Amino acid sequence: MKKLSALLFVCMLPALSSGCGYSTHSLAYSKSTTIYIRPFENKVDLNIGTDLSDKNPYRLYRPGMEVKITNAVINRFQIDGYLKVVSREDDADLVLNGSLINYEKQPLRYDQLSENVEEYRANIIVDISLEDVMNSKTVWAEKGFVGYKEYALTGPKAQSEESAVNEAVEDLARRVVERTVEDW
Repeated sequence: MKKLSALLFVCMLPALSSGCGYSTHSLAYSKSTTIYIRPFENKVDLNIGTDLSDKNPYRLYRPGMEVKITNAVINRFQIDGYLKVVSREDDADLVLNGSLINYEKQPLRYDQLSENVEEYRANIIVDISLEDVMNSKTVWAEKGFVGYKEYALTGPKAQSEESAVNEAVEDLARRVVERTVEDW
């Protein structure tokens, strides 16, 4: 019986030590320890089309949103702690570049009687890339990267647009940090 138990243990040892295959290891190189976040640029284009009928009625401009995004991304990297945020580009191993492309207030649910919007999704859309300074190459780049928050205008879970936008910015910052430091 002891020999059978020992044999079973030896056979199961590789399976037990391999785990389930889940890991989180950095996309950043092991020598990369610092990151500089360039201030996000506001590239929201409000002049789509030549007349009002061509414009997207949900394309909006919110002053200072690019500053909120930059600050939220910096704060999220500091909370995460994997990469040290530096204040000078010359001191960085990695540089994060981003541009605010659009803010959309997308209707999700309408009141059946009055046809008024009851729920929206706030979408913050950016183009973003991570550059490896030492090797002068792009680690990753994504167009149309989105952070969002769904919010109701009425009911017990009602929320203001400003509050929802702040949560969408935080969602975007969280996604940017995850995209930078995790390889699923």
